[in-house]
Amino acid sequence: MTAPATEPVLSGRKFFMNHEVTPTSHTLADYRARGGYRALEKVIKGGVSPADVIKEVSTAGLLGHGGAAFPAGRKWGVIRPDDGEPHYVCMNADEGEPGTFKDRWLLEQVPHMTVEGLILASYAIGGRHAFIYIRGEFDLPYRRIQGAVDEAYAAGLLGRNIMGSEYSLDVVVYRGAGSYVCGEASAMLASLEGKKGWPRNRPPRLTVKGLYQKPTVVNNVETLANVPVILSLGAEEFRKTGTPKSPGTQMISISGHVNRPGVYEIEYGYSWEKFIYEDCGGIQGGRGLKCVIPGGVSTKILDANAIKGVTLDHNAAVAAGSQLGSGGMIAIAEGTCMVRLARVIQRFYHHESCGQCTPCREGMGWMERVLDRIVRGEGRPDDIDRLYHISNANDGTTICSLGDSAGYACTAILDHYREEFEYFITNGRSMMDGRLAVEDPFAGAVATPLSGLAGAAV
Repeated sequence: MTAPATEPVLSGRKFFMNHEVTPTSHTLADYRARGGYRALEKVIKGGVSPADVIKEVSTAGLLGHGGAAFPAGRKWGVIRPDDGEPHYVCMNADEGEPGTFKDRWLLEQVPHMTVEGLILASYAIGGRHAFIYIRGEFDLPYRRIQGAVDEAYAAGLLGRNIMGSEYSLDVVVYRGAGSYVCGEASAMLASLEGKKGWPRNRPPRLTVKGLYQKPTVVNNVETLANVPVILSLGAEEFRKTGTPKSPGTQMISISGHVNRPGVYEIEYGYSWEKFIYEDCGGIQGGRGLKCVIPGGVSTKILDANAIKGVTLDHNAAVAAGSQLGSGGMIAIAEGTCMVRLARVIQRFYHHESCGQCTPCREGMGWMERVLDRIVRGEGRPDDIDRLYHISNANDGTTICSLGDSAGYACTAILDHYREEFEYFITNGRSMMDGRLAVEDPFAGAVATPLSGLAGAAV
């Protein structure tokens, strides 16, 4: 593989990380100086109809950035404008997927961009009230997004008669309590209603019966941040970025054993190897790359060979055997014990299972106990088959996909590294013991100002 570059290389056009990050770059004044809220002004004062906004977003091919990659325009288009019902938009800022922290960057550094996208989405579906559901542990992101909402109200960009028009919108920022499952759209809406954050059976879809049993659109932070970009540039210009089936850019938060972890913005279609070995500086200590978790721990791992010649876009990731998911990439160095990694992942899922569905509630605990037993050196010959059995029993039998994802995460590791599990069970210790020695890239680091970091890891 190529040697790590001394500086990050350019990874294509950027829509979000295209400005200098300063102590004031998140404010309304700085955002407007960069062209902020011009898309909203163009729509509101230019007489652009809600239907035309939806058409433009659909034509641009904007895919959801929360994990499922569902076309945003198609989701909005389900809402009937003349149904006589109140319509709601909810920004999903409950970023709880392990390995994912790119929405946090957007909330901290370009909060007004996400607010502008929320207003435009609400206008498009005829919403009078919108909500920002933000993870309870987020402190600075909460203060930044609440500050942006307050500034927007003071400037007449929210509230009654926005920009002197007949359109009015109120936005509420709601702090969750730190439940992973509340990142699932229906559980999030239940939490907003003051109920236990449990996922709901579907159908009916949330666009038919969502918040308060009214038509509701739930979009990820990054998805909404793309909306003012599309309406400013136009759908045709937006589609010049990325690939035909994955237009635009992707925010990627990468952690693990790379030399330069952080948040990056790449164009869809960018080389996966170039991203890891050049932009991110390669693997610590010059070690080899063992595998990658592409988009948060709920996506299946890919070994180093699987990403050779592969580009970072949705179709290529699926063809390689996984998904880009929520953009939370974790690079894992040679020498890592995959049995212990599987145990850490299952411990998380067991802890975060809401307990509503029996297969997930019982299955997650069962899988964790089996992996605990193996790691203690007390593994049994049939434990590997047992893990597959529990995963299969969870597949498609729960209301949300937490149980499915936990099973996929474990079995994907088993599929690639079964010999490590067999060795651990037979010998009572890891095949990888003593083989991993990497350094903390932030050890001894001194905090520096964020200025001058546009387009690089932050």
